[in-house]
Amino acid sequence: MTPELGIIEGFFGRPYSWDERADMVRALAPAGYGFYLYAPKADAILRRRWREPYPDADLAALGVFAQVCRDTGVRFGVGLSPYELFLGFDAPAKDALAAKLAQLDSLGLADLGVFFDDMKGDLPELAERQVEIVHWIAERTTASRVIACPSYYTDDPVLDRVFGQRPANYLEDLGAGLDPAIQLMWTGEEVCAKEFSPGHLARVTEQMRRKPFLWDNYPVNDGPRMSRHLHLRAFTGRPAAIGPHVAAHGVNTASQAVLSRIPAMTLAESYAKGDGYEYLGAFRAACKAVLGPELTDSVERTLLLLEDAGLDGITAEQKARLHARFSAFDHPAAREIVAWLDGAFAIGAEELQTQ
Repeated sequence: MTPELGIIEGFFGRPYSWDERADMVRALAPAGYGFYLYAPKADAILRRRWREPYPDADLAALGVFAQVCRDTGVRFGVGLSPYELFLGFDAPAKDALAAKLAQLDSLGLADLGVFFDDMKGDLPELAERQVEIVHWIAERTTASRVIACPSYYTDDPVLDRVFGQRPANYLEDLGAGLDPAIQLMWTGEEVCAKEFSPGHLARVTEQMRRKPFLWDNYPVNDGPRMSRHLHLRAFTGRPAAIGPHVAAHGVNTASQAVLSRIPAMTLAESYAKGDGYEYLGAFRAACKAVLGPELTDSVERTLLLLEDAGLDGITAEQKARLHARFSAFDHPAAREIVAWLDGAFAIGAEELQTQ
């Protein structure tokens, strides 16, 4: 069983261009990707400055992309992160939120994400306050699906270290309080889960009182450490057996829009082929579909340097050879590799704290 697949543009750093988004939707829809959730961390109007309205030009650009999605048969959605709204959900905050919802609804949303991640969460009444906010939003938005992201969206204790100790029974209280029609996101046992198992997902389903909506943090490569590597390999650790245990499977793509299509295509094949899935064969087939045979050969030959060694693990001579090799190709994916070699996708700790 293949669950609903989709793209989540939810990474830190330089976001995609509108053309890159449109090209990705058109390229991946035939592979089975049926939704696109626009939620780049760099869009402050959806995050720390959520109370501000979108400028007309930006709203118009979003509207054009929303139409591209609809024309392609893909659900268009936006992820709104109302920064620390649960600290003061008063009348002025509600007025600002109503105005923002009206603006977003004007785009013809199919999906609305309400994200409480990346903010302080060690409050005893956190779940109760977030339930109130999500229900208030769900009663007013015209989106046909509301997807909430908890403050603690994984078992990974790194969130407790960064954002404060999660309240006792937080996930259970959130699941019990939310209308069953509202989806809940989950990234797995870790922020960047190495695998998802049916047993783990069954346990989380019981806690949430609904199947988790997976926010899969592969092939995303943001952050000071991951941005030094390209994530190109096929999906593993996502057996088709997890299909019946999830509400949907969203992929948080890498900073490189074209290269991200390679692993994305392999996830669809993993579900489709089940026990017959072979990750290396899937990788090669996806590479040829995205890159063509000659560029595929170059990527395969240098994969250990691009993905495993990364920018900090290659010598100046190796970097120069890679630069020359991929500069010879007139292909957007090759240009992404060259830009990565030049440091164009590097992300510092400051961006993680300010976006």
